[in-house]
Amino acid sequence: PPPPPASYQLNELSYDLTGDGTKPELRLSESSWVWQRYGLSIGGTTYARGVSVHARSSVTVDLNRACTSYDALVGVDDSTLGLGKVHFSVYADGTRLWKSGLIRGGDAATPVHVDLAGRRTVRLVVEPRGHVDHVAVADWAESKFTCG
Repeated sequence: PPPPPASYQLNELSYDLTGDGTKPELRLSESSWVWQRYGLSIGGTTYARGVSVHARSSVTVDLNRACTSYDALVGVDDSTLGLGKVHFSVYADGTRLWKSGLIRGGDAATPVHVDLAGRRTVRLVVEPRGHVDHVAVADWAESKFTCG
């Protein structure tokens, strides 16, 4: 029988410079600042793990193996005190597979589920709505890749 699926948490991934190329890795040269965290809060709810990024960001992950899905809960981090309005998107191999509606500071986390069958790279993008929204910190909470 095939091995059970493995789960790779975004906040625990190695960068491509330090990884061994056998599991998902963050591509340093094509990624914005990433804060890999344990404990973050969106809409008053605390999550055990995830990553925080600036309101305008792009994070590229090389899957390096056959993966079936990406799942997360996204929102504006409570540390921004309710400020900020952003859109989240998930791209795979250059094609947008998912986009959120407008998410405001203080909103509950929005679930993300993306099918990754046959995909090689994933890019996680956050875009601020306006100039003032650049102050926001955006979270990809409980963010994980499920791979074979």
